[in-house]
Amino acid sequence: MKWIAYPLHPDTPEEGLELERLFAGRGIDIAATLRRLASVASECGLPFTPKTMTFNSRKAQEAGKWAESLGKGDQFHMAVFRAYFVDGLNIAKTSVLVALAESVGLQGVEEVLSKESFKDAVDKDWSYSRQCEIVAAPTFMVQGRRVVGAQPYEALEKLVKGRSL
Repeated sequence: MKWIAYPLHPDTPEEGLELERLFAGRGIDIAATLRRLASVASECGLPFTPKTMTFNSRKAQEAGKWAESLGKGDQFHMAVFRAYFVDGLNIAKTSVLVALAESVGLQGVEEVLSKESFKDAVDKDWSYSRQCEIVAAPTFMVQGRRVVGAQPYEALEKLVKGRSL
């Protein structure tokens, strides 16, 4: 599996943004969407805590590329997902990313972020995701076929095995 960074609400300020404000005027029922996400997470046996805020993921993506380069990408990404979707932490904060990196045995993410060492790698991923017309996260792609959104295991298995969804 290869992780590709996606520009999910890239204009979100570091302090975060209330979901009500982010989706204002779009006709989205946030409470219903959060209930659906909680239901899907429950069906998949995943922890999920409904939230009222979203946070900018750019720094977390750069830190993720760094962790991948050190062979700890999967562990770091899972730690970030738990921090964001379960614990409601602001993954735009360097202090949060330092703690997450340390939790998977990595040191030095603060310097990586201050130097923007993986900025180009994330920019390349963002460009690629636009070329592939990715419009939501997560999107799973195998040989040009895709599944969008949180999906049960069976949907991903069909995708990988090349069967009709």
